[in-house]
Amino acid sequence: MSHKYYVDPREREDIRAHHGENVWVVLNHIRVEKRETFEHFMHTILMPAVANIHPETYNQIRVLHPAGPNDDGTFTYIFLMDPVLPGGVYEISRILHEYYKAELASEYMKIWDEALAAPQVEYELIQSEW
Repeated sequence: MSHKYYVDPREREDIRAHHGENVWVVLNHIRVEKRETFEHFMHTILMPAVANIHPETYNQIRVLHPAGPNDDGTFTYIFLMDPVLPGGVYEISRILHEYYKAELASEYMKIWDEALAAPQVEYELIQSEW
């Protein structure tokens, strides 16, 4: 499957919630031996799917890579949904199943699941005035 997507970088420059809008911070603790596979998954499998089928959601997500390992050897990748879009599609399984064939989407979910050292940690926040 060809992954052709383009999002104007100017559309991503204004990613930031305004006062009263919801923001999600999602921490993903990744096994050291799965780090390279996880990054490949994020950038060549998940990102093109989101960009192609849900560009409005894609344009409001930032991904932060770890500067180094955690004390336990895992690596924490952070997803920022800033702001959260009402009706936005964020569920990874749904995105993969909408974009890829069911069998392939299931294989990709297995890659995701096997990379996680622990369940995702999610924080729902509201942007303050500051």
